[in-house]
Amino acid sequence: MSTELIFQTHLVLGYITWLLCFGAYILPWLKSMDRVKAHRAIATLHSFRFFGLVFILPGVVGPNLPASFATFAAFGDLAAGLLAMLALVTIRIRPIFWLFVVAFNLVGTGDLALDYYHAIQAGLPARAAELSAAYAIPIIYVPLLMITHVFAFYLLMRPLVKAARAGTDHIWRPSNLRT
Repeated sequence: MSTELIFQTHLVLGYITWLLCFGAYILPWLKSMDRVKAHRAIATLHSFRFFGLVFILPGVVGPNLPASFATFAAFGDLAAGLLAMLALVTIRIRPIFWLFVVAFNLVGTGDLALDYYHAIQAGLPARAAELSAAYAIPIIYVPLLMITHVFAFYLLMRPLVKAARAGTDHIWRPSNLRT
């Protein structure tokens, strides 16, 4: 089996496993919370993204890890992690908290999407051994990050849908007539 096929298999199985785990354990837990607490839990997970700097740490990754992937991934993760930390620090100042929640989710999702693009462009799946000790990051950690970003966007959009529906309550309908 080729390195590329093993890497791709690991990546797909990482997503499948996290989706199963998320659906069975994490989703019910997050849904039982109010929106602020759920976003706080997600931000806490993402605050560890500073760990992505390992992609540019000599001796941890192989010397031939494509710089076009490694540098962008490292600093994109750092930016998303710092924004998540800022969300946690500003939780008592709700407008700023929500600004940082949106920011870390946009930056974090963009970072992961661009990391996938850069990895494909650099042929990383075929050179996955260059990830060395950092191999587990895209296989185990990244799928959970992407899944929680998607759920965070769902939570952010959900109140807008409810508010839009609530805004139509004043519209006259035959069912609004009282006899």
